[in-house]
Amino acid sequence: MERKFKFRTTLKCSGCVSKVTPFLNSMKDVMEWSVDLQHPDKVLTVTLKTGDTRSVRKAFEGVGYKIEEIR
Repeated sequence: MERKFKFRTTLKCSGCVSKVTPFLNSMKDVMEWSVDLQHPDKVLTVTLKTGDTRSVRKAFEGVGYKIEEIR
């Protein structure tokens, strides 16, 4: 069952987004994603097939960014 999640991130610019793009695009669990750089929290919205957010968290932390789920 697909689920949509929102995360507060430490991304700052489109260059930051380009660093995480290959990881998010290669994940089989990720259906779609977007980042709102205009929002103060630089919000990542991601739709996952399984609802397991660990892989998204690992991808961000692997390239030096932090994310925190917004509930």
